Amino acid sequence: MALVLAAVGAGQLGLLRGQPPAGLGVKDGRLAAPSTTPNSVSSQAELWPGHPQQASARIAPLAGGAATFARLQGLVSGWPGARIVEAREGYLRAEFTTPLMKYTDDVEFWLDPSAGVVHVRSASRLGHGDMGANRRRVEALRARLLAP
Repeated sequence: MALVLAAVGAGQLGLLRGQPPAGLGVKDGRLAAPSTTPNSVSSQAELWPGHPQQASARIAPLAGGAATFARLQGLVSGWPGARIVEAREGYLRAEFTTPLMKYTDDVEFWLDPSAGVVHVRSASRLGHGDMGANRRRVEALRARLLAP
């Protein structure tokens, strides 16, 4: 019990928040590579041949191009635990923080005008696995974007 209380206390103090990784953003039409541990998803995983998490990180981009991107900022800003860190033309980065432990995930969206899709990368800052949290978040966003 003491260990659980200590872990929750550490989370509430922000000790489990972590730091954003270097290299976020779009460089030469690419978002950063997936994490090297199974706690991320990327619609551009195939651009990183030989990456140890390439297959497990693969997720489809968001369809709809510019119209989808235009709706994303509103959806993300209204998401519980989300905070938009950077918003510029064709790029959006947000932090999603869990309520109890305060784990933070970095989520990026890039409008690829030539492909007509929005690429996404979502990754946990700390830990080895994420129990599918990043994949569930992206799929929940996809479902909200498809809803009338």
